Amino acid sequence: MSRTDFKFSYGLRVRYAETDAQGIVFNAHYLTYFDTAIYEYFRSLPFDYLAHAKDRGEDFHTVKVGVEFHRPCHFDDEIDVCVRIPGIGRSSLTFQIEIFSKDGEDLRASGQVIWVNVDQKSGASAGLPSELVDLIKQSLKKTAKANPAR
Repeated sequence: MSRTDFKFSYGLRVRYAETDAQGIVFNAHYLTYFDTAIYEYFRSLPFDYLAHAKDRGEDFHTVKVGVEFHRPCHFDDEIDVCVRIPGIGRSSLTFQIEIFSKDGEDLRASGQVIWVNVDQKSGASAGLPSELVDLIKQSLKKTAKANPAR
């Protein structure tokens, strides 16, 4: 995909502690980048993830994750983690995530994360909150970019 296919991005700077002996970001940290960007995507909607879990007794469970590594990220690289939701199910959300160099088209990693909304008492899947679905659909009509202090 092209970076322009994403309406939301979240900027990060690679920290030394995230790199391995080869001087590149250790593979598991890419999932941390994905997770951080998803949470910031929700914040930008705005959707209060923590209130959702507390008030409804539901939470999202990760049921599938895939990552493809295209080019490594190194210590002190500035990156943008781009998030979009290409799929909304009855109880699930599919996130497409791509990591680019800051403000560039240099694709570093791409992946997919699938969450299912789950009733925490019964363990059964629960329908997505309609307010969340509405917010996601509204977000497709506008551009959002989160710019934290780097």
